[in-house]
Amino acid sequence: MTSFKDYKSTASQYITFIDSEFYPDYLDEAKTIYGSVIEEFIQLTNTVNSSAELLISITEKPNPSRTQLLRVFRKYVSPDTSVEMLKVKKKISSIINDYGHRFRDIKEVRRNLTTRPNPDEALMAILMEYKSRGNKGYQLTEAFFLWFEANFGSEYLIQGPKGAGRDVMLNEVLKGWDAKTPADIFISRQDETPIVIGFARYDSDRGGAQEDDRTGGNRDKITDIFRYADIYKLPLKIFFLNDGPGLTLGSMWNDYAALEDYGKGKVMVCTLKMLDERFTKDWLES
Repeated sequence: MTSFKDYKSTASQYITFIDSEFYPDYLDEAKTIYGSVIEEFIQLTNTVNSSAELLISITEKPNPSRTQLLRVFRKYVSPDTSVEMLKVKKKISSIINDYGHRFRDIKEVRRNLTTRPNPDEALMAILMEYKSRGNKGYQLTEAFFLWFEANFGSEYLIQGPKGAGRDVMLNEVLKGWDAKTPADIFISRQDETPIVIGFARYDSDRGGAQEDDRTGGNRDKITDIFRYADIYKLPLKIFFLNDGPGLTLGSMWNDYAALEDYGKGKVMVCTLKMLDERFTKDWLES
């Protein structure tokens, strides 16, 4: 059977390119989506006495407006705090205590807002990046689920987010698995015996320390899952659905090939274009 490393010399032929929008083509859409958000942010800055008060007033807004306003807040007031952190309303007071001394003063925020053009196309373009973040990964998993159901839908059960959606939590589907470990793909036989745990990722680009962190974390997953499989006598395999031009950068291709070697036949790494050749019933049941 071919291995992931066997494809390296022709790697570009096996990469799936998921289209990105060209700049500045999406600016008209950005104005429609974010124009009113920026206007509301300006209005709020003119009604509060401090940047901390501005954050509190934003958290009182309903979603989806609140999340969009928090993204503008982070850019203008607090680049130290992530939007995910700011979303947790009950933690706002502690965030202000811990990070408030780093907030930009509200007077300076107002001055900076007045110096920007209206509409502020630069900020809108940045905010548009948030809108499309994760979309390629969703398209990747959706394509896999469609392929799998067309080829194996009558033989096996498959769970996971078909595109955007909640991950499969291994502690909810594997008896005795304690950690809250998310997975993108969970395949079982018709008798509900689990046979494949899968993780999906689309890499537009990749490099440096992120490569080491990713592959090291994946090796830990393999070790933990195989240890569990040995204890519970389950025929578990691990599947990494990875795609995108980032796979061809740095050491990523070699690192994933090393994961396959580490798995000794029980780990498979595939792009979408490799599925027909490699993701077979023979492998599922071997």
